[in-house]
Amino acid sequence: MQPDNRFFDDLSKLANGAVGTLSGMGRELEAMVRQRVEKYIGGLDMVNRDEFDAVKAMAEKARAENVALEARLATLEAKINGQ
Repeated sequence: MQPDNRFFDDLSKLANGAVGTLSGMGRELEAMVRQRVEKYIGGLDMVNRDEFDAVKAMAEKARAENVALEARLATLEAKINGQ
């Protein structure tokens, strides 16, 4: 029985080593892909989320001011036409 146990122990160690190696290769591959994607996206003319949100807030504020000015203009035009 002793030789069988040793065979299975060696086989278990080999399997564990292979799993560890494959896991390491997977992490390394993921890091390489992530780096390539970030490099590709970095080369594009894209804004990040913070810049997008800032511009969006500015546009919403400008839109609200535009609506307020349109109402004010309509009031002033009504006063002028009423005289």
